[in-house]
Amino acid sequence: MTRIHFIAIGGAAMHNLALAVAAKPGYIVTGSDDEIFDPARTHLKEAGLLPAEAGWFPEKITADLDAVILGMHAREDNPELIKARELGLKIYSFPEYLYEQTKDKIRIVVGGSHGKTTTTSMILYVLNKLGIEADYMVGAQIEGFERMVRLSETAKYAVFEGDEYLTSPLDLRSKFLWYHPHVAILTGIAWDHINVFPTFDSYVETFRKFVDTIEPNGTFIYFKQDANLKNIADGARKDIVCVPYQEYTGDVEMQVFGRHNLQNLQAAMLACHSIGVKPDDFYREISTFTGASNRLEKIAEAGNNVAYKDFAHSPSKLKATVNAVREHHQGKRLIACMELHTFSSLMAEFLPQYKDCMSEADLAFVYFNPHVVEHKRLTPITVDEVRQSFGKGNITVFTDSKLLEQTLREQEYDNTALLMMSSGTFDGIDVKALAQDLIGKK
Repeated sequence: MTRIHFIAIGGAAMHNLALAVAAKPGYIVTGSDDEIFDPARTHLKEAGLLPAEAGWFPEKITADLDAVILGMHAREDNPELIKARELGLKIYSFPEYLYEQTKDKIRIVVGGSHGKTTTTSMILYVLNKLGIEADYMVGAQIEGFERMVRLSETAKYAVFEGDEYLTSPLDLRSKFLWYHPHVAILTGIAWDHINVFPTFDSYVETFRKFVDTIEPNGTFIYFKQDANLKNIADGARKDIVCVPYQEYTGDVEMQVFGRHNLQNLQAAMLACHSIGVKPDDFYREISTFTGASNRLEKIAEAGNNVAYKDFAHSPSKLKATVNAVREHHQGKRLIACMELHTFSSLMAEFLPQYKDCMSEADLAFVYFNPHVVEHKRLTPITVDEVRQSFGKGNITVFTDSKLLEQTLREQEYDNTALLMMSSGTFDGIDVKALAQDLIGKK
């Protein structure tokens, strides 16, 4: 038996990896965390992996463990980590362990500041429809897939969403630098994670390093209208085949919409084609793809009203999503609501990056919680700073989620598109239930 212990098992990616490892024959999984919320809590409980109590327990770390997997949520002074190091146990980060489990497979990795979850989902959706087995890691739930991570002994391919954020408390490199793809996609570069990459140049550099990790004679697929990506492609190793793409312009009817999704679709086609999938087969199967969870996901529709939720939080994602809904629903009144929740979005020096991101909306609501700013130990920001940064008269800023919900309920919904965007939860608002309630109003 192979025994694996997860430090910080409750994370979105970590608990999905734990479920995937536990599903493999001959593996025994344990874990710890100081707090676990749903859906991770329910998923772990159903699999018999939920720790009996919250906290860190060095006694769980014993010499008979084959490996320890360290989550980003854990700190360097974590007592279980200290014990594991004292015992000389093999300690993996999340991405390092994914690579270890797939190092003999053909790896497709999708990176970029935006669109990577959707593009990865499109690739997996088509491979699944065509009966092509693949291991994977993706940051959203996809139709036809039980969980967000799969590891097997039988799959020839592995498809990973490649995140540029930090690997672990012990490894401050970008996660995607571990994966060494045979086929790499970069969808675009727009400054994010200012707490890790203090300048735009330092942010671009990590993508340049990613391309340099492509396996010998591998393929680099990149969005041709991004000047930074073109520059990286021009400087890539000579053995790497560089393949530019632009948005899909064919006549196959699609369920997804927006220029960014048509760009993602074309990148996904090229990745699938690189492992032998015929373009006609790809387009036939992708025509029924309705999107990944929380990525321009339709959550309500009634009469001439419709509502979507989206994970958009960075400036480029926010603008692309708002513009996509505006283009798709011309003639409808667009109410767009977003939450500033990430480190970057709550930093005063980054806020100007949001200028005009929501200018296509008829009404734009921005919410942030000052307590979250305090919890992240950031310099306080003001309502006026946020309003000025977004730079448009249609912006109303809220710091009270109940007042935000009340204001949404006071609007008239007639021929209206409602768009709710956040990587958080608007401090507990049930976005789907609210939307279903609102868009039936006349």
